[in-house]
Amino acid sequence: MKSLLFIASLCFACSTSYAQSLSDIEAAEFDPIHHRFLISNGSNVMEVNSAGQAIGEIGGGTPQSSYGMEVIGNTLFTIVGSAVKAYDLETGSLISSITIAGAGFLNGMASDGAGRVWVTDFGASDIIEIDYSDLQNPAYTIVVSNTGVTPNGICYDEANNRLVFVAWSGSTSDITAVSLADYSLTTLVANASLNSIDGIDNDSYGNYFLASWTPQRITKYNSDFSVSEVITVAGGLNNAADIAYAEEIDTLIIPNSGNNTVRFVGFQQPNSVDETELDDTEPSCFPNPIQFESVITFYNKYAGNVRIEAVDMQGKVALVLLEDELPRALQRVVIGDIPLSAGKYIWRIQTMHELLSVPFLKQ
Repeated sequence: MKSLLFIASLCFACSTSYAQSLSDIEAAEFDPIHHRFLISNGSNVMEVNSAGQAIGEIGGGTPQSSYGMEVIGNTLFTIVGSAVKAYDLETGSLISSITIAGAGFLNGMASDGAGRVWVTDFGASDIIEIDYSDLQNPAYTIVVSNTGVTPNGICYDEANNRLVFVAWSGSTSDITAVSLADYSLTTLVANASLNSIDGIDNDSYGNYFLASWTPQRITKYNSDFSVSEVITVAGGLNNAADIAYAEEIDTLIIPNSGNNTVRFVGFQQPNSVDETELDDTEPSCFPNPIQFESVITFYNKYAGNVRIEAVDMQGKVALVLLEDELPRALQRVVIGDIPLSAGKYIWRIQTMHELLSVPFLKQ
């Protein structure tokens, strides 16, 4: 498994001058061959560094993307209106384009990492499969003609030979599986607690990550959706859209469509969710000394207000990192770029019925 130190090194390799800015962002992807983060940026595709700063358009501005994206090897697949396009990531040149007849609103995208790509039609409630065995001459099939909801984000689950998609709205279900054996639908979670779910992706350990607008939240589920936890990104969520999990560096990329910012949540080890072990979870901060991607992890035993402060060695509050209503769940708070002087501190975590503390160092 690769360390998150790789992400930090990306920043040092980037230019310190960022003339371009992000606008109308909708989706994120990681390009492992060229070691870069890609964001759909209105009509083009922008590269950003690990601080979420725009570096520049890829491929000289040729690749277009208005919604979902997928990377397979050296090929970038994008949605542009009613068309799905394939671009060469080395040159930026267009390889092929296929128009989906009668498309309502193409939105989410998934792939099997080989020759198949799936797209959700938010407007027509369809799921479309595109065969890219001949990259220059793709062919498509509508494999689900009516999901009964407004399908949005979608991901591929190889272990169970299925797709999993989320719904923006609808009465049938919020999280649904599509069998790739016969394209039948199975409700995984009829989730009344999450509404306006935009994105979904999974990691290599069988966990799923969902981005919802109501509430503004990243929710992590285990492989069978029986247990969930909330991942809190301090000051970071504003209508999170089509998220992407970069398995190569165990990092979740979160494009905020509400304010055109990008956030990252790093994981350095398998983080399977086990309800029986949560009470024994010790609060932690890692990496420490803290970096941009450092995460505070603690188990919130009681739903209610949580306040996290950085306290110096004299007992003075130097920073209020988070103050919010949080549910009973395992919490992960990404620290980000915080304005603290170098020195020793303590994270003081005040929950409804408990006071936790975690020492840390700022260099």
